[in-house]
Amino acid sequence: MDSKMLARVGAILFVAVAITATVIELTREDDAPASERVRALRPETDPLREGQRRCQQLGQAAANDAECLRVWAETRDRFLGKTPAPASSEGR
Repeated sequence: MDSKMLARVGAILFVAVAITATVIELTREDDAPASERVRALRPETDPLREGQRRCQQLGQAAANDAECLRVWAETRDRFLGKTPAPASSEGR
């Protein structure tokens, strides 16, 4: 066999394997759709998410809202994986 023929046979085999892998992947059934798995990970009602939505609706005024500042701080801490600091007692 010459090199051109060998390259053609290699290309045909590669395409055949790629098509076979694609067909197998498309016909494989999953246990649960991805959307159901995501819903199972997060609770139905999250007060933090509701606060974020409220602050989003406030727009520019949210920068001066104390509740929005608290929500953003909690969101940032949750994202960074920090545990909330214990409340300091002012009566000491």
